[in-house]
Amino acid sequence: MSKRRSVKQNLGMKKIFILTGEPSGDKLASKVISKFQSTRSDIQYLSVGGEYLKGLGIKSLYDLKEITYLGFTKVFLNLFKIKRKINETVNEILKFKPDILFSVDSPDFTLRVAKEVKKKDPNIKTIHFVAPQVWVWREHRVKQLKIFLDHILLLFPFEKKYFDKEQIKSTFVGHPLLEDVEKSKVDISQIIKDNKKIFSIFPGSRISELYTLTPILFEFVKKMNKKYKDLFFVFHSTQEHVQLLQKELLDEGLKNCGAIADEKIKSHILKSSVFAVAKSGTISLEICNSKIPSIIIYKMGAINFFIVKMLVKVKFANIINIAAGEEVIPELLQSKCNAQDIYNSVDKLMNDKTALENQLNKTQSIISNFKTDKSSEIASSILKDYI
Repeated sequence: MSKRRSVKQNLGMKKIFILTGEPSGDKLASKVISKFQSTRSDIQYLSVGGEYLKGLGIKSLYDLKEITYLGFTKVFLNLFKIKRKINETVNEILKFKPDILFSVDSPDFTLRVAKEVKKKDPNIKTIHFVAPQVWVWREHRVKQLKIFLDHILLLFPFEKKYFDKEQIKSTFVGHPLLEDVEKSKVDISQIIKDNKKIFSIFPGSRISELYTLTPILFEFVKKMNKKYKDLFFVFHSTQEHVQLLQKELLDEGLKNCGAIADEKIKSHILKSSVFAVAKSGTISLEICNSKIPSIIIYKMGAINFFIVKMLVKVKFANIINIAAGEEVIPELLQSKCNAQDIYNSVDKLMNDKTALENQLNKTQSIISNFKTDKSSEIASSILKDYI
């Protein structure tokens, strides 16, 4: 009798499918779903996610790395694989029959899946978090989103006008990674020895980024070591790649360096840093939120860069600089992304107190506009409205 009741209850359970495409989306999704789980315990979940959603007890259909491709040329070269993965994901979502498909970031993958799901089952509510950067390129894409999205959650207030124009339901929720959450104290004395100052480095979460950027960053560290004797360089990595990074650091003979993947430790390390060098992306906001001065680096293949330059409508790569309309945080991209230029930029900033204070003051002013201090709560309440 109890078994029958249990089966009946499961059949009537509400369902949410969470669709991400890379670690940063997985992290954002987990912030929202964690908040949602604290208010609703009667929901069944399935996902395409990573370690963050897994930490919430949510099963993933497959490993995120199966769909994480970097750059236009690699997308083109893997076109058939990606198409097959999209079809496979669509079929699994339809089998799961969720009430809500909650897609997060990675629009080239997640929105293609959402479009197909909506076409085949219009009853599934589609909510997308992190709008495609229509203010950077592809503004025409907003019209297409209207066909298959029920609601879009926005990180930045200036995005809303693009969706209001097309009468697409949208809500500015703010950035969950900018929320000030009290962290438990972490002992980092075993990681950082000899009372050295911490210097954080973020080389990216994709293997292709690591292959491109770590050789440059290793050379940068060697240049820094010639002048600065009191620094310990911490490479922030993922569980998937941390051992590879640790091995490469050993092979390079860089004794005043370490690589970490634990999120609690990473957050504490960042907040305790004197400076950060980071791959262009979401991490820049977290660095600014921790009030740490930084520079941004990035390098991609020549063909990819040419395509990007043809398409983009903005002068800068970093969201802080885009919002400010000026280079608040130095950007060293492409040919400037080399060990010597990175060293020159960091060395100059670290020895200019006025410039450091100016950067921090401007970044704090900008990110204050991106905060609601309850972004996960707002996003969670939107999901509740559709369940």
